[in-house]
Amino acid sequence: MNNRKIAFLGLFVALAFVLSYIEYMLPLNIGIPGAKVGLANLVVMVALYTVGEKETISLSIIRVVLVGLTFGNLSMMLYSLAGAGLSLCAMLIAKRTGRFSVTGVSVLGGVFHNIGQIIVAMLVLETESLLYYLPFLIVIGTITGVLIGFVANLITTRVKGVFKM
Repeated sequence: MNNRKIAFLGLFVALAFVLSYIEYMLPLNIGIPGAKVGLANLVVMVALYTVGEKETISLSIIRVVLVGLTFGNLSMMLYSLAGAGLSLCAMLIAKRTGRFSVTGVSVLGGVFHNIGQIIVAMLVLETESLLYYLPFLIVIGTITGVLIGFVANLITTRVKGVFKM
């Protein structure tokens, strides 16, 4: 990895961290525990389409660990890692197929993030009753995925030349 890529990755980590902090401070209560907009996923999406897959994976892991250590606890970090991991896998596969737009990849990321968190919650709490939340979380993941994907596409098309490594 060259110095330029490392610098951009550091900027992405810082931006994702700041957006996570802003989201942490927002009093969003829609009646479903853990439902969030996913502002930091905007940075992950832009990184995925500009600096590369390996760097995006690193960014995602670093972001989850930093945010978990700063604003949460081990339990929160576990849920976030599961959601981010499954989400990133789905986004990488969708992007590689070439059949999805940036917004489509983002929607899959939002939906699979929620699925990953529900799976971990069901395992930790040893109950399948949490599946009742899944349809609502899929709708929320789709809506936020569209919004994040739309903005990520705008940013990516405008800055893509900057990231030629």
